[in-house]
Amino acid sequence: MAETNESENIFTECKKNTERFFNEIDKSSPVYHQIATDIQRSYLDAWKNVIESSIALQQEYAAKTGLNVSMPEETMKEIHSIMEKASKAYQNQNKFVFDSTETSKKIFDIFSENTKIFSSLNKNMIDLMTSSMKKRA
Repeated sequence: MAETNESENIFTECKKNTERFFNEIDKSSPVYHQIATDIQRSYLDAWKNVIESSIALQQEYAAKTGLNVSMPEETMKEIHSIMEKASKAYQNQNKFVFDSTETSKKIFDIFSENTKIFSSLNKNMIDLMTSSMKKRA
């Protein structure tokens, strides 16, 4: 096999550039995580503000116009039931996302392990082929 200067070796260059590429991704991942968290927080804060402002405005209107704001017990139970169902749906959504994330992580781990095994098998095949070629020469 021909000797090459290490800086001219295509495989060395590919390895260095791949390492540099993934190092940049590793550095930016926390930034993306923070951006996603900030956007979610802003979204939730905005909706909370909309709801609280709407309630306050309606409450002020009712007070100024003298509207009767009392409600029957059955209506209050329904409101609590709706909020309980909304909270349960949110919890189920979070569980689904968590479970999906865990499953995806396991799949990536298995893929990575299979890649290592496949690479090892390929290396063994190359070793076998090259040793056979050397014996013939």
